[in-house]
Amino acid sequence: MRRDSFRALLLLSCVSLSLPSTAFADPSTGFADDDKPKSNQEDKSDSAKESLIETSHEATIDGKTFSYKATAGKLVMKSDKLEERAEMFFIAYNRPDADVAKRPITFCFNGGPGSSSVWLHLGMLGPKIIRFPEDGSFLRPPYHLDSNPASLLDITDLVFIDPVSTGYSRPLKDVNKSEFHGYQEDVRSVGQFIHDYTTRFQRWPSPKFLCGESYGGVRAAGLSGHLQDRYNMELNGIVVVSGAINFQTLRFSTSNDLPFILFLPTYTATAWYHKALPADLQQKPLTELVAEAEAFAMTEYAAALLKGTSLPDEDFNAVAERFARLTGLTAEYVKSAKLRVSMDRFGKQLLRGRELTIGRFDSRYSSMDRDSAGESPEFDASGAAIFGPFTATFNDYVRRDLKFEDERVYEILTGNVQPWSYSSFENRYVDASETLRQSMAANPSLKLFVACGYYDLATPHFAMQYTLDHLGLSDQGLENVTTRHYEGGHMMYIHEPSLVQLRSDLLEFYKSAVPQND
Repeated sequence: MRRDSFRALLLLSCVSLSLPSTAFADPSTGFADDDKPKSNQEDKSDSAKESLIETSHEATIDGKTFSYKATAGKLVMKSDKLEERAEMFFIAYNRPDADVAKRPITFCFNGGPGSSSVWLHLGMLGPKIIRFPEDGSFLRPPYHLDSNPASLLDITDLVFIDPVSTGYSRPLKDVNKSEFHGYQEDVRSVGQFIHDYTTRFQRWPSPKFLCGESYGGVRAAGLSGHLQDRYNMELNGIVVVSGAINFQTLRFSTSNDLPFILFLPTYTATAWYHKALPADLQQKPLTELVAEAEAFAMTEYAAALLKGTSLPDEDFNAVAERFARLTGLTAEYVKSAKLRVSMDRFGKQLLRGRELTIGRFDSRYSSMDRDSAGESPEFDASGAAIFGPFTATFNDYVRRDLKFEDERVYEILTGNVQPWSYSSFENRYVDASETLRQSMAANPSLKLFVACGYYDLATPHFAMQYTLDHLGLSDQGLENVTTRHYEGGHMMYIHEPSLVQLRSDLLEFYKSAVPQND
């Protein structure tokens, strides 16, 4: 399960209240003024209760200190017939002194499918953060959280959502979990949560954003259309971090050449980081070298793959030599792979001579298998480096700081969502890019920010660029798309210089996406 999970792929006072599902809340506190039961008292007549825990805190960001409130709890999801279907766990941060008509709200989620929102929460956006070594070495336990000066809480309220069966979110008893475990099912349930939260906490006037990582990119693209169609809810912006939107760009197979082309520049970046390239290439700046690899991938290499076995031997050998030079592999290995080196093979082969494998989520990380034979690494070195710290710090933080208790396991990244249905994409690759295009066409104000890590071997930056290049947006639509690259991996924010730059870039993005009222 641990290996599969890696591959599936961030105090001043405390009040405990149980909120009836029909109550509407004060937007600054999350609780109705006339509904203040005593702590720990509940009406036992209902089968599910929306118990919310509110705490007060202070943060200092960009040299300014301000108060904020955290709310941890569950909303009960109901059908149109008001039948209770699931409990959705969330953690929200808001500034109670803000004008909700001007204050943005960002709904955040990770991917998997099967992932909680802990990665974006404690790695990038929340007021607390885990600090990892910048050199890609393993963080030694015990782990702890620090204040996050790169949080976006100074400019937007944040709501971290755990989809059903992740985190503490669960389907209710006698409800079939298949109602939630699939592309369309997930979009509907997360979309309903966003609608219900927006209504409950009176955030309809607020500028609204989505922030999704990894499979969260597919979810965000789907939500952009679903929120428009089902609720007439328009978004100001979507932030996609290391996103997957078109699975054809990521699924290696004998009948799909795209991933071989689109992963190559990340192979180059990885080899450069591990000093596995020829001396003249090692001396080049990373961005210049990656651009060279991109040009090769889209021209000589792509043409060679398209020709298949009709490629002349002379051209085959020349492409193999150039591929090897740009990736740190040997020409003999590339030739034996028929020019097609999958991510698993690359992760095992690049540092085989050093008896090391490289990480999938973040190729700066390396580890050692039982032996140096084999086609692929035994496990993801980068997953092993980050899984424990996020798990330990969240379980302490949610109880110690946020005062929320639940006896069940907080599912950080789980296989309990399987089987996952892609029925709407039957007989084709999963691809939500057309939904995203239509959403941006229907809402010309909708802006898209895409963050990519150079060392991401799960959702490489060039795969995302291909997706964006094939959205078919008008010139006006393209002006609403911002793409930025960082010297980190899938979770580029655990690399602190990238996190700092990411905050700076997002400040500009939010400013451009929110109307500036006098």
